[in-house]
Amino acid sequence: MKKYILQKAPFVVPTTDGKVIEEHFGKATEGGNQLSIAHMVAPPKWSEPFQTPEFEEYTYIIKGKKQFIIAGETLILKAGESIKIEKNTRVQYSNPFDEPCDYISVCTPAFSFELVHREVD
Repeated sequence: MKKYILQKAPFVVPTTDGKVIEEHFGKATEGGNQLSIAHMVAPPKWSEPFQTPEFEEYTYIIKGKKQFIIAGETLILKAGESIKIEKNTRVQYSNPFDEPCDYISVCTPAFSFELVHREVD
Protein backbone atom coordinates (compact mmCIF):
# COMPACT_ATOMS: atom_id res chain seq x y z
CA MET A 1 0.00 0.00 0.00
CA LYS A 2 1.29 3.44 -0.95
CA LYS A 3 2.09 5.90 1.80
CA TYR A 4 1.17 8.94 -0.30
CA ILE A 5 -1.32 10.33 -2.80
CA LEU A 6 0.09 12.22 -5.77
CA GLN A 7 -2.44 14.68 -7.17
CA LYS A 8 -2.02 15.27 -10.91
CA ALA A 9 -5.63 16.03 -11.83
CA PRO A 10 -7.26 18.41 -9.33
CA PHE A 11 -11.02 18.85 -9.41
CA VAL A 12 -11.91 22.06 -11.25
CA VAL A 13 -14.87 23.60 -9.45
CA PRO A 14 -17.45 25.02 -11.87
CA THR A 15 -17.92 28.78 -11.36
CA THR A 16 -19.93 31.52 -13.03
CA ASP A 17 -17.85 34.51 -11.89
CA GLY A 18 -14.58 33.89 -13.75
CA LYS A 19 -12.74 32.58 -10.67
CA VAL A 20 -10.63 29.47 -11.23
CA ILE A 21 -10.74 26.93 -8.39
CA GLU A 22 -8.67 23.73 -8.56
CA GLU A 23 -9.18 21.54 -5.50
CA HIS A 24 -6.14 19.34 -4.98
CA PHE A 25 -7.35 17.63 -1.80
CA GLY A 26 -10.73 17.79 -0.07
CA LYS A 27 -14.34 16.70 -0.40
CA ALA A 28 -14.53 16.83 -4.20
CA THR A 29 -11.27 15.00 -4.89
CA GLU A 30 -11.13 12.34 -2.20
CA GLY A 31 -14.28 12.76 -0.11
CA GLY A 32 -12.27 13.91 2.90
CA ASN A 33 -13.79 16.25 5.46
CA GLN A 34 -10.66 17.04 7.47
CA LEU A 35 -8.88 19.45 5.11
CA SER A 36 -9.11 21.05 1.70
CA ILE A 37 -6.30 22.56 -0.37
CA ALA A 38 -7.10 24.57 -3.48
CA HIS A 39 -5.20 26.68 -5.99
CA MET A 40 -7.28 29.67 -7.06
CA VAL A 41 -7.10 32.59 -9.45
CA ALA A 42 -9.44 35.50 -8.78
CA PRO A 43 -9.89 37.65 -11.89
CA PRO A 44 -9.64 41.45 -11.78
CA LYS A 45 -12.72 43.19 -10.27
CA TRP A 46 -13.98 39.88 -8.74
CA SER A 47 -15.82 39.65 -5.43
CA GLU A 48 -18.09 37.27 -3.60
CA PRO A 49 -20.73 37.79 -0.90
CA PHE A 50 -19.90 38.03 2.79
CA GLN A 51 -19.77 34.67 4.53
CA THR A 52 -19.34 33.28 8.04
CA PRO A 53 -17.76 29.85 7.54
CA GLU A 54 -17.59 27.04 10.08
CA PHE A 55 -13.96 26.36 9.09
CA GLU A 56 -10.61 28.07 9.51
CA GLU A 57 -9.20 29.36 6.24
CA TYR A 58 -5.55 29.95 5.47
CA THR A 59 -4.64 31.96 2.36
CA TYR A 60 -1.19 32.37 0.78
CA ILE A 61 -0.87 34.93 -2.04
CA ILE A 62 1.38 33.77 -4.89
CA LYS A 63 0.88 36.67 -7.30
CA GLY A 64 -1.22 39.84 -7.31
CA LYS A 65 -3.28 41.22 -4.41
CA LYS A 66 -6.47 40.18 -2.62
CA GLN A 67 -8.76 42.23 -0.39
CA PHE A 68 -10.28 40.84 2.80
CA ILE A 69 -12.97 42.50 4.88
CA ILE A 70 -12.80 40.67 8.21
CA ALA A 71 -15.25 41.61 10.97
CA GLY A 72 -15.42 45.15 9.54
CA GLU A 73 -11.64 45.60 9.03
CA THR A 74 -10.26 45.87 5.47
CA LEU A 75 -6.90 44.22 4.73
CA ILE A 76 -5.00 43.88 1.45
CA LEU A 77 -2.52 41.05 1.07
CA LYS A 78 0.09 40.90 -1.67
CA ALA A 79 2.42 38.23 -3.06
CA GLY A 80 4.37 36.42 -0.35
CA GLU A 81 1.90 37.26 2.43
CA SER A 82 -0.49 34.89 4.18
CA ILE A 83 -3.36 35.00 6.64
CA LYS A 84 -5.36 32.65 8.86
CA ILE A 85 -9.01 33.53 9.45
CA GLU A 86 -10.68 31.84 12.40
CA LYS A 87 -13.90 29.89 11.90
CA ASN A 88 -17.20 31.67 12.56
CA THR A 89 -15.70 35.01 11.44
CA ARG A 90 -17.65 37.18 9.00
CA VAL A 91 -15.49 37.79 5.94
CA GLN A 92 -15.68 38.98 2.35
CA TYR A 93 -13.06 38.14 -0.27
CA SER A 94 -12.48 40.28 -3.36
CA ASN A 95 -9.99 41.35 -5.99
CA PRO A 96 -10.88 44.98 -6.79
CA PHE A 97 -7.55 45.41 -8.58
CA ASP A 98 -6.61 45.38 -12.28
CA GLU A 99 -4.58 42.15 -12.24
CA PRO A 100 -5.51 38.55 -11.39
CA CYS A 101 -4.73 37.24 -7.89
CA ASP A 102 -3.13 33.80 -7.77
CA TYR A 103 -3.33 32.10 -4.36
CA ILE A 104 -3.56 28.91 -2.31
CA SER A 105 -6.39 28.31 0.14
CA VAL A 106 -6.42 25.70 2.91
CA CYS A 107 -9.59 25.05 4.92
CA THR A 108 -9.93 22.99 8.11
CA PRO A 109 -12.29 21.22 8.16
CA ALA A 110 -12.63 20.92 4.39
CA PHE A 111 -14.56 23.55 2.43
CA SER A 112 -18.19 22.71 1.78
CA PHE A 113 -21.16 24.80 0.74
CA GLU A 114 -22.99 23.53 3.84
CA LEU A 115 -20.35 25.13 6.10
CA VAL A 116 -19.57 28.39 4.25
CA HIS A 117 -22.82 30.29 5.02
CA ARG A 118 -22.67 32.88 2.24
CA GLU A 119 -25.01 35.81 2.65
CA VAL A 120 -27.69 36.42 0.05
CA ASP A 121 -28.57 39.95 -1.03
